[in-house]
Amino acid sequence: METPIDISEDAGIRYLHFGSDWVQGAMRIRKPDALVLEYTRELLAGLLLRPAPWPRRILLIGLGAGSLSRYIHRHLPEARSTVVEIAPEVHMVAHQYFRLPTEDERFEVVIADGAAFMNRSDHGPWDLIVVDGFDRHARAGALAQQPFYAACRARLSPEGLVAVNMFGELRGFKAQAKRFTDAFDGQTLFLPPCESGNVVALGRGEVPVCVPFTELQARDKALKAATGLGLAPTLKRIKGSRGASLLQGDSLRF
Repeated sequence: METPIDISEDAGIRYLHFGSDWVQGAMRIRKPDALVLEYTRELLAGLLLRPAPWPRRILLIGLGAGSLSRYIHRHLPEARSTVVEIAPEVHMVAHQYFRLPTEDERFEVVIADGAAFMNRSDHGPWDLIVVDGFDRHARAGALAQQPFYAACRARLSPEGLVAVNMFGELRGFKAQAKRFTDAFDGQTLFLPPCESGNVVALGRGEVPVCVPFTELQARDKALKAATGLGLAPTLKRIKGSRGASLLQGDSLRF
């Protein structure tokens, strides 16, 4: 069954919808490589958690409007990225309306089921896996199940990170979060909810994350100056969540 696709524009931003009001992606028309939606910026929070030249190999599950692909292709020239998208019509629309980069030695699109792709042993290891795949009803299906998360973990490099977009306001979020936490044996971090209700969950490979908060701020300023990606609002929410133990002492650890 083909995915129903609608495109809308408002105030210089083009939006992708899968036959509903849910926004599946967005692009600022005059600045296509900017990450318009807050949760897409937070899916790249790993850029503050691991020092450059990390990440070298990136896997994106779910193409949408190609926002992350555009950003990565322009601003992370040392990285090679693969996108797995289940619906060929989404791939076509991303090319036609959302300036998806041309495939080359640094960028490829694979039309396949994300869960099945992850279970294949001939892929990986990946430094960064980003999971942002939903149907028209905002359901992630197999991409929200523990076997899939476990497969993601198994395909990580030692310093690898997985970033998953979840909807914190939907019924079933707590169960999904538990499946993710169990798959990573508790080596996880859930960023405070975005204004939209999205929650970005992070899981890691063998190497722990331990970054002083002052270093996070310094890396954020450097990243924003270099690429325009700023996570200062995210860092502010993290710092304000001491009661939730996101900061251990003066560092972010998991």
